[in-house]
Amino acid sequence: MTQGKVYLVGAGPGDPKLITVRGLRALQRCDVVVYDRLAGPQLLQETRPGAERIYVGKRPDRHTMKQEEINRLLLDLALSGKIVCRLKGGDPTVFGRVGEEAELLRQHGVPYEIVPGITSAIAVPAYAGIPVTHRDLASSFSIVTGHESPDKLDRMIQWDKVTNATGTLLFLMGVAKIGYISEQLIKYGRPAETPVALVRWGTRAEQETLTGTLGDIEQKVREADFQPPAVIVVGDVVRQRETLKWIEAKPLFGWRVLVTRARSQASELADRIDELGGEPYVFPVIDTVKQTNPAEVERIESAMREAERFDWVILTSAAGVEYFFSWLAESRVDIRRFARARFAAVGPKTAEALAARGVVADVIPSQFQAEGLLDSLADKLEPGQRALLPRGDLARGLLPAELAKAGVEAVELDVYENRLVVQEDDMIVEMLQAGEIHAVTFTSSSTVVNLLEALRQLGAERPADLLAGCAIACIGPITARTAEEHGLRVTLTAEQSTIEGLLAAMLKHRGAGNEIR
Repeated sequence: MTQGKVYLVGAGPGDPKLITVRGLRALQRCDVVVYDRLAGPQLLQETRPGAERIYVGKRPDRHTMKQEEINRLLLDLALSGKIVCRLKGGDPTVFGRVGEEAELLRQHGVPYEIVPGITSAIAVPAYAGIPVTHRDLASSFSIVTGHESPDKLDRMIQWDKVTNATGTLLFLMGVAKIGYISEQLIKYGRPAETPVALVRWGTRAEQETLTGTLGDIEQKVREADFQPPAVIVVGDVVRQRETLKWIEAKPLFGWRVLVTRARSQASELADRIDELGGEPYVFPVIDTVKQTNPAEVERIESAMREAERFDWVILTSAAGVEYFFSWLAESRVDIRRFARARFAAVGPKTAEALAARGVVADVIPSQFQAEGLLDSLADKLEPGQRALLPRGDLARGLLPAELAKAGVEAVELDVYENRLVVQEDDMIVEMLQAGEIHAVTFTSSSTVVNLLEALRQLGAERPADLLAGCAIACIGPITARTAEEHGLRVTLTAEQSTIEGLLAAMLKHRGAGNEIR
């Protein structure tokens, strides 16, 4: 049997984009990922299809797996020939117990790599606008565990040495002991007026910061019911927060947004949400594939051979453009054979996709849906004309029906199929139940239908109820109507049926001061 290998990977503090390139590559090649709650859930989407996922963190229905059990699990998996990624929050060498895991592997001759990660001790304060060092305020810092009981803390920490050893003190996992920590620091020389900040769930949508001083921070924590996990920052650098805080100023900060588009299309929307301070959670529920039905394939190839007979080629999506040109290539039909035809494109993205292939659309409606296209074509259509409509198999029948009323023969081609995708995701239902998804974006009626079905297949008995606590954001009125027909309460609808229009509606909603439902 081939011996396996273990990658001991730091996942970073929570924002999935903060994992290292080497860590991401290890995650993408592994057979098994062993992870805990502090590793960003979106990173699990980077595993290859079929990779096993083993959760070893704490859940309400069971206790955390003991460290000795985790050590043995990693060893057994590697000895069975598996490539294992042990995904740990932050950096695995900073209170991550990586030494224990690596030692057992070394004793049994199992190869391993330690892949450093960005520690929360540095990243979390940075996301709150607090640099851990500053030329005028602190030239050094210390990282201290605050998780242990007071008597154990006293055995592990020499308070008289640590208190003034560095300009900035960082305590990890110390929220429950904040009173004792403050008391000891004051006792050994830090002024009671020393600034303190607690940053909870830093780099994530739930990020929350509480500031005070050593003298009053315990009371503030109690009054705010401030819960772990959090990084505690002690020192004058905390004053930098008021001028340097950055992510909280972004308009979508605090929103975790579910993106349901096909994975090939999701990156644009996800990246824009990220730029605006939100946290995108990509959960594609639809995919497109080239038409495979033999009868439809014959219709497509036949229509391509009649290219010279069409007066119009009407494309309603960028995917339609992609598959139209794919079928041209497969049928070995030169685009110049459509020289007689004028091209119409619904929406700027469709027009851009056409232009990228050297075809400038003759008609682009101001309203990016079938109704808008019909208005734009009204004075251009003539009885007896023929129009080619390369579309997906779920396209509405409105356009060909209205063309027929105008005396235009519409040749519909299902050049691609839309398919339901049910992504392996152990946490999406749990996150929705816990209110950790704040908004859901729908970019087509099929994404509405497919998300509800995907949630049903993942175990949700009443998927519409599961989304009741989310802001429902729809790209246009047709999508909004479908959402309402399926029991969802639509929060906002884009005025322009584009990604930018959807984002503009989200920003308007947030700017109006509406609470997340």
